[in-house]
Amino acid sequence: MTTQQEALEVYNQWHATHSETNASIAPWHAMVQRELRPDIDLQGKRVLEIGCGLGRFAVWLATQSARPSEIWAGDFSPVAVDNGRKLLIPEGSQSINWFVGDIENIDQPDNSFDTVFSFETIEHVPTPAKAVTELARVLKPGGRLYLTTPNYLGIFGLYRVYCYLRGKTFDEGGQPICHVTMLPKTTRWVRDARLRVIQSDSTGQYLPIPGRFPLKLNWLDRVRPIARHFGLHSMVIGEKTSS
Repeated sequence: MTTQQEALEVYNQWHATHSETNASIAPWHAMVQRELRPDIDLQGKRVLEIGCGLGRFAVWLATQSARPSEIWAGDFSPVAVDNGRKLLIPEGSQSINWFVGDIENIDQPDNSFDTVFSFETIEHVPTPAKAVTELARVLKPGGRLYLTTPNYLGIFGLYRVYCYLRGKTFDEGGQPICHVTMLPKTTRWVRDARLRVIQSDSTGQYLPIPGRFPLKLNWLDRVRPIARHFGLHSMVIGEKTSS
């Protein structure tokens, strides 16, 4: 089993070689952006993104017309946080509070943030359910959690089985911890953390090709009643109804 120290060393090495400042938006960011309520979730709010990586989404938040009063962006990797601080933030945007932090043990009081974001992170920590519980703990009553994870209830899940049977390691590009997450499981974790599930969805249909980039099957995404359960990129929105 990978220890936290071993994982930290791998994450630091990964971020040291991925320090570009390209602020392009990932598919999971786009999913959340479509569902955000700027006047409710952002304007004048205290906002947290944990597992921020290079901070592209935090920078995007800092440039919105509906600006949070505070943006906190944290990551387990000090290298990622240092690189995030170096990102070019357009003139006029307020500063971001960067910090090194563990999503399974967030160094913030209960009920600290109006809105919490976590993108593609909980599958890479030792205990994903504990991470979701922490995200719920620091969320204020009435606030929303926007959580994304890979959804292996689909073609890529079958590819993971294929890799296992062939004795190959499936590590999502070098990740030391890579849990098998699925949309129903993520939804259950959010409910177990005593959040009300507002929405769950997924998008992104791909055909894995060994040794090559996956082939995107756009036509499958158009069959929404079915495809929304099996897309690789999944999102769960949870709302805290009590302290």
